[in-house]
Amino acid sequence: MNADSVPDVPAHFQTFLAFDFGLRRTGVAVGNRMLRSATPQPTIRAEGSDARLAQCEARVKEWQPDALVVGVPFHPDGASHENTTRARKFARQLRGRCAKPVYEVDERYSTTEALASGARDADAGAACVILEQFLRSLP
Repeated sequence: MNADSVPDVPAHFQTFLAFDFGLRRTGVAVGNRMLRSATPQPTIRAEGSDARLAQCEARVKEWQPDALVVGVPFHPDGASHENTTRARKFARQLRGRCAKPVYEVDERYSTTEALASGARDADAGAACVILEQFLRSLP
């Protein structure tokens, strides 16, 4: 999703769980459509796809969101790179394991923005930035 697009999200989807994918740490945030704000959650520290996905699945079961949001990184010029492919694969895996809609959000500069706003946990802060960007794009 780029900054100009509005995702086709059903109006009854009210709660969202967002992930800032990383190979060692994955930031997590929860938020809702009405307030259009996100709250950081404890960062998932897991290396390896199975361990990471199991912890993400546990968070989904805990929060019972209507849908998931995954930040997808790009180079500053918009070009894809290795982590773009990894984050998209992670989004597909979440969709399959959690049976929830998954929306992808361009996460360029999310960590920088989180740190600039004083986030104590850069990964969870970036997940909040990603989710709030997504929520602002909803009608």
